[in-house]
Order: sequence, then structure tokens, then C-alpha cells
Amino acid sequence: MTLKDFFNDNPKAAIAFSGGVDSAYLLYAAKHCGADVTAYYVKSAFQPQFELDDAKRLAEQLSANLRVLPLDILAEADVAANPADRCYHCKKRIFSAIAAAAAADGYTLLLDGTNASDDAGDRPGMRALAELSVRSPLRACGLTKAEIRRLSREAGLFTWNKPAYACLATRVPTGEPLTLKKLQNTEHAEDYLFSLGFTDFRVRMAGTAAKLQLPENQMPKLLAHRAEILNELKKTYSAVVLDLEVRT
Repeated sequence: MTLKDFFNDNPKAAIAFSGGVDSAYLLYAAKHCGADVTAYYVKSAFQPQFELDDAKRLAEQLSANLRVLPLDILAEADVAANPADRCYHCKKRIFSAIAAAAAADGYTLLLDGTNASDDAGDRPGMRALAELSVRSPLRACGLTKAEIRRLSREAGLFTWNKPAYACLATRVPTGEPLTLKKLQNTEHAEDYLFSLGFTDFRVRMAGTAAKLQLPENQMPKLLAHRAEILNELKKTYSAVVLDLEVRT
């Protein structure tokens, strides 16, 4: 099955949209195939502002309908407690919100950007998608992340080489309660490193310290900016440490 086949059979659908590589290409394909689609972006404390900015930019590029749904995800006790299956509870709440908004807009089919490279065994959120009958056309059509990046580049989507980005909650150790302050500190720290030109990195919490994880080829840049990074991050963290075990 191809995406064209899928949208010929399903010409009207809602798309859970994150502004990332996969959902961006799915939205493009749906529009390219002439489907009646609306993209739904859930804005919570888990998503940094740049993700919403990218979602808006991509929707504008494609002349696609975009609805932004605010959600107080920290009001969900099973999410804020940050258990091992937090992603399941979070995904279920987010996709339930999208499904309700989509149904009110006349959509009975909800799609997401899960692709053929995603390992269902390592993604507890996929259980929530199955329970809510969310369909994943990219995965069903056998499209891998590498293929989606290639097709996105050919389509002229600026998201084609966008680095993978897990939500801010993943920076807090499992079992440690999530708070708005912790998430805001993380977003601020990562925004600062982005502003210095770093990519594909994470700023994780280690107690009250910030633990930096970044590719080996960016270590010289880190050392060059060491003093200013320490000065900025120690405004909100007790210490700044470097994880030397991170893979490239």
C-alpha cells in the first residue's frame, strides 16, 4: 500500500501534528493527495515553544488547517508522578483531547506519524494509540525514518533534516515528580545551547545539577563556550556536568 492508496481509501482525517519530521511529511502527503485534513497540535508544558513555531510554519507552508489545543498535562496525576509508563498516560490524554476536538470538527479518523522504524516494544505510548484506534499510515506503508527524510527533502519541507526531539519530560529521571519549574528550566537551558549552535543534545536533570549530553564532535565547541555555559546554566542548576558515555 502507498500513501496515495491510503488517502484514496480515507479521504478525510485528522492528523496529530507535532511539527516533527514524520507528522510533517504525513500532513504534506495528505494535502498532496487531495485529502480533507486538519492538523491538531497539543501545546502543553512538555513541548518547547520552537516545536509550536515549527508546526505553524509548516502548516503555513502547506496551506493546511492547524488547530492548537492547550492542555494542562501536569494536572494528570498519572503523568505528573512520572512513572515508568508515563508516556502511555500522556499519549492517551493527548490523543483523547485531539480525538474529541476532531470529532467536534466532523472527523472520525485520527492519524499519527509513527513510522516503520519505530519499535513498538520500546514505545509505551503506542499502546495508547492502539486503544484509541489511531492509525499510522507511514508505518502501514512501510516508510522508514530515512525514507521519510529523503521524501521530505524532495518535497521541499524544511523539516527534512530536523533532529529527533523527545519531549521535555524525558529530561527528568523516571520516578521523580514533574513540575512546571523543572520543565521550564530544561527548556531555558536547551534554548540557550541551541542559541550557541549546538544540535542533537540533551540537558538532563541529575539531582539539582544539569547533565549535558551531546555528540563527540561538539565537545570542542563546548569547551570553547565553557565559561558562558556555566554562567548561564548555574542560574538555575547547582552544577553543570558532562556525560562522557553518550554515543555520537
